[in-house]
Amino acid sequence: MAYTLFVIEIISAFILAATLLYRYGDCYRNHILVTVSVLTAWYFSFVIMFILPLDVSSTFYRQCLDNSTHITTATPEIAIPSTAAPPEKHCQEPWSFVPDSVFPNLWRVVYWTSQCLTWLIMPMMQSYSKAGDFTVKGKLKSALVDNAIYYGSYLFICGILLIYIALKPGVYLDGPKIKAIASSASNTWGLFLLILLLGYSLVEVPRNLWNNSKKNYTLTYTYFKIAKLSTDKCEAEETVEEILESLNSITAAVGPGHPLHRHVETIVQKLPIQLRDKLNSRAPPERPSPPSLKSLVNLHKKTIKSLHVLQRTETQWGLMLERIFHLEDVSSNCRSPDQRFQHTFHTPRPRIQRLLYPPILEWYWECFFRQYFLKAMAVVTCIMSVAVVWSEVTFFSKKPVLSIFANIVITANKHYNYTAIVTISTLIIGYMFYCAYSTVLKIRLLNLYYLAPHHQTNEYSLIFSGMMVCRLTPAMCLNFLSLVHMDSHVIKERVMETYYTQIMGHMDVLGIIAEGFNIYFPMLVVLLCLATYLSLGSRLLSLCGFQQFVGDDELTTDLVDEGREIVKREKRKRQRAEESIARSREYNERFSNYRSARDNRDGARTGLLNDVDSDYYVTPSPETQRGGYQRAEPDGALADLERRLGDGALPAVRTERRDNMTMPPRGLFDDV
Repeated sequence: MAYTLFVIEIISAFILAATLLYRYGDCYRNHILVTVSVLTAWYFSFVIMFILPLDVSSTFYRQCLDNSTHITTATPEIAIPSTAAPPEKHCQEPWSFVPDSVFPNLWRVVYWTSQCLTWLIMPMMQSYSKAGDFTVKGKLKSALVDNAIYYGSYLFICGILLIYIALKPGVYLDGPKIKAIASSASNTWGLFLLILLLGYSLVEVPRNLWNNSKKNYTLTYTYFKIAKLSTDKCEAEETVEEILESLNSITAAVGPGHPLHRHVETIVQKLPIQLRDKLNSRAPPERPSPPSLKSLVNLHKKTIKSLHVLQRTETQWGLMLERIFHLEDVSSNCRSPDQRFQHTFHTPRPRIQRLLYPPILEWYWECFFRQYFLKAMAVVTCIMSVAVVWSEVTFFSKKPVLSIFANIVITANKHYNYTAIVTISTLIIGYMFYCAYSTVLKIRLLNLYYLAPHHQTNEYSLIFSGMMVCRLTPAMCLNFLSLVHMDSHVIKERVMETYYTQIMGHMDVLGIIAEGFNIYFPMLVVLLCLATYLSLGSRLLSLCGFQQFVGDDELTTDLVDEGREIVKREKRKRQRAEESIARSREYNERFSNYRSARDNRDGARTGLLNDVDSDYYVTPSPETQRGGYQRAEPDGALADLERRLGDGALPAVRTERRDNMTMPPRGLFDDV
């Protein structure tokens, strides 16, 4: 029973990490090592988020036992053995309690694995994935060169810091001191990254929920986004056209016997079938110049990137159109008195979805309940954001305790309510993780790093996200422990520390900037939140020429109008395609009905002819068998007709003997 919640949260962390990786990555296309590394990085980060609240409640329980033991030891003459309650009964063991040996081993595995991934393995994999060399050896060489530059800059900065510390009087460098300096440098980097992410997301998450509850705003914003996506799609297509031009010239210069021919074929095989056919249909240039190996490596690297960007933009284009069509359907259905959701374009849905989510229920959710639900969530997240900002501003104050989260946790600890401690800690750290990681997933840096849903994220971006998460998580968790006053280096008071703090260190920063950190750290959080609320970043980027959604900007209005025209054109195109399919289906059905009717008529005519032939059937006689002939004996109407018109009215049916064989009788209409 003690491990039940622990195991459930371990499994939940894995399911969450695997779901996100499935949504953003393509497990069938990406290399298995990339998939496993990114899954491990995300999984260990979510393990910290789920397990750290258990460590907090366990620490409060151990602190209670320690305080009870000290009280009993300090006053032995007052203690009455018969009436005094033992510490175990006074300090109730939490139902989520995990033995002390579990957390240290777990945090060691998580910490060292994450550090190895983010500083050693993933940078090499990232450089390897974007290398354009044609051999494993060449890709490894390019990765080593890239990382030599990367780590060289880090070593140069660390060398300057070590020289500064060594020259400082009264400071002696040894192993533990260097380890503490490295930990402080990592915390400094992570905390400033956390400030940037939280300063943006603590305002943007509630605002996005509130704006999404407004149908007109959401539709206008999607018009703006599809206009931007149209530009990206055109740029991707132009880049692919340039690559096809280069490949056309190279394939004409490099024949089958050329030493670089196999490398050219490797690049051509990366193209989809449609682009390959388009390349083969082009006329070769008159005097192509042969390429060098270095130029082929650069072209290979450019081809891999451009093809992925083209595929991603085409997929996002289709998904964006579907979303806009749905939003337009919502807008039109809100004015419909039918109260049954009607789709402009019919899309087949599974049977279980049709049963559980009928048109009536869909109308009530999309047109009525959804907006109120999003507004309620916006209010809740706004309250959480205000509490986080206030706690970030005041967590350095020990007396009085001004941090909201610290007051809640301390009050729950006084009442030995460990369930409330676990629940509240999970909510706080979960919301901080959501704000920070949702911003990480939305970061787009010059199309080089871009996490796109629906399996459209390349290996480079997945690895970069894993590195960001591994470096951000320790600093975020230490910041959370500071918010609830469980870091002795922050509140300057001796408290029992969690096993997480014992393994991963305290929220310390470099000595150069440590002085005054408790002043400018809260100020940065408040200033960034204020700048995000006023959309100063978006307005500045818009002034610099970058397309940003600013409501009162002329460029934004033009892009919204352009997106609306694009949607109208795409809708007409789809309607014509559906009408063409409907006409083709109707023609096929009419042709099938015509053929069925004709086959039925032909069958009826054949049956009529068979009936007539059976009425006038000739029975061979002994004379016929000997070579003669005899008249058939008609019956019914035919016999009466022959008696009235004479013997020549009906043709005689003869049988002829050829080679001792009897010929079959002729039918009445064989000559017709």
